Amino acid sequence: MRVGINQGFQSELVDLSIDELRMTKPISIQFKYGRKYSQILSSVREVGLIEHPVVAFVQKSKEYILLDGHLRIMALKELGADRVTCLVSTDDEGYTYNKYISRLSAIQEHKMIMKALNAGVSEEKLAKALSVDVRSLRNKKVMLDGICPEVVDLLKDKIISGKVFRILKKMKPPRQVRVAMLMNDQNRFSFLYAKSLLEGTPVDQLEESVAKKRISPSALEKRIRLEEENISLGEDVRSLKESYGTDMLNLTLLQAYLKRLLKNEKVANYLEKYHPVIHDKFSEVVQLDFLKISSTG
Repeated sequence: MRVGINQGFQSELVDLSIDELRMTKPISIQFKYGRKYSQILSSVREVGLIEHPVVAFVQKSKEYILLDGHLRIMALKELGADRVTCLVSTDDEGYTYNKYISRLSAIQEHKMIMKALNAGVSEEKLAKALSVDVRSLRNKKVMLDGICPEVVDLLKDKIISGKVFRILKKMKPPRQVRVAMLMNDQNRFSFLYAKSLLEGTPVDQLEESVAKKRISPSALEKRIRLEEENISLGEDVRSLKESYGTDMLNLTLLQAYLKRLLKNEKVANYLEKYHPVIHDKFSEVVQLDFLKISSTG
């Protein structure tokens, strides 16, 4: 049986008055002084609105609520606009946009920059639109030079500093892939973590142009051993994540069964009289709050 996929958006864009939109979250005036808002304002001023805000129509109140694009709307207001073209969502939740769509990764930003440059936009104009200097733009432009395609695919949606890619370029492609896999397994994408993996890289897995800092064989062996332990720990963590849901369900079912068991006075009295240790352990399990334990653990 073929299962259809629900459409996430209406097929037509809608032109709305900005004043008609109902905001779904308050925006502090302090945002106007932040770098992110400055970039958005500069981009809208230079090249217009690139990404349409997302709205949903509420039948009960007959109004449009803004799910994503609050800072873009703020920028449009500051620039004197009174109308905006919006994408209409078929659902009224904003989590997806804020968590998975609105966060631009370093690789996604690189591809966006390359697309604009290939379309004929000058470096100076693009830098002004992104509210960065030309030198910074050029660094972003060459960020993936020397990075193998497998690594680009592994890290394409990760929030990573451009400095991490400079570390990866010092390694040969097979080592780049291994390090990217380690970062994914550990969910650690910091510059310091990448640097520690570089320091533990054998000389024959480094690019020839890299001036390897001389360390004693024993120190290098220790770092390699730590990396192996790190890999083992990552596998243990991944295994725990995979079994977590099933374990919690089994514990919840077990707790419900023990509660019913101890509510039976004959059973409870028998256990308390002849097996007091078991009775006490069952009572402890009944009193546990698994949700609280999982959130604090």
